[in-house]
Amino acid sequence: MAPRANWKGFLRLSLVTCPVALYPATSESEKISFNQLNRATGHRIKYLKVDADTGDEVANEDIVKGYKVDTDTFIEVTKEELENVALESTRTIEIDEFVDRSDIDPRYLIRPYYLRPDGKVGHDAFAVIRETIREMDKVAIGRVVLTNREHIIALEPLDKGLMGTLLRYPYEVRDPAEYFDEIQDVKVTKDMLDLARHIVEQKAGNFEPDKFEDQYETALVDLINQKRAGKPITPKERPRGENVVDLMDALRKSVGGAAADTKAPKKPAKKAKKAAPGQKEMLMPIAGKKPAKETASKKPAAGARRKSA
Repeated sequence: MAPRANWKGFLRLSLVTCPVALYPATSESEKISFNQLNRATGHRIKYLKVDADTGDEVANEDIVKGYKVDTDTFIEVTKEELENVALESTRTIEIDEFVDRSDIDPRYLIRPYYLRPDGKVGHDAFAVIRETIREMDKVAIGRVVLTNREHIIALEPLDKGLMGTLLRYPYEVRDPAEYFDEIQDVKVTKDMLDLARHIVEQKAGNFEPDKFEDQYETALVDLINQKRAGKPITPKERPRGENVVDLMDALRKSVGGAAADTKAPKKPAKKAKKAAPGQKEMLMPIAGKKPAKETASKKPAAGARRKSA
């Protein structure tokens, strides 16, 4: 069953319109998260909304938005006033233009969404728009309002649906000159490039996401399991970067190391487990405790899997 839609409205290409729903294409809910606790009592920390001057708690209905003009001056803006800033993109994704995928600078990409027809009507119109974009091998550019802000959205076919990627505005992208101007101009010799290219060729492959494991997440699960079992926690030695003195020597050694890795028999890539909600199958039961099935349904001690307050 698909999650709840983040947005519902209409997709329009000129006079062709269909009702659609927008869903997040990614999720981080499977990752372990922690609550903040009072060390003395073990109780969760609760946050209150208080008046910065009086220290009194303020009810939600008494809280309004304000734009800071200077240290002590704010311009209040009510919910009704914000709703009056009506934009067509609040209810409709109007396709404004079509561009080549290569034209979109990766720095402008924010996050992906899935777009599909909403309900039983409009599938024909949706298919026409989807197949037009696919046939032209282009990306459709439109606008959509999410979380009370208007975003640029890039639409492209994905299986039977569309993938919509939110894009940043130019003012949100920082000028690289602020960071790169102090990088020294270094002359790279042909020998260095040849050695480096050889390393790249030996390590060349195809991007297969299933081969990658979230090592930090795995380490967190191991840490929680050890603490649940009452085992002592021993810190692991941190990896240390070596200071390269002779760059050519380092490149030559790297070529030799890469060649050895290539000759060594490769272990079959691990297939990613199909994680149950919250990856609870990774949190192992403790010997002498409740049965595995019942234990797996429990969350880690100290609320480790709940979101931070």
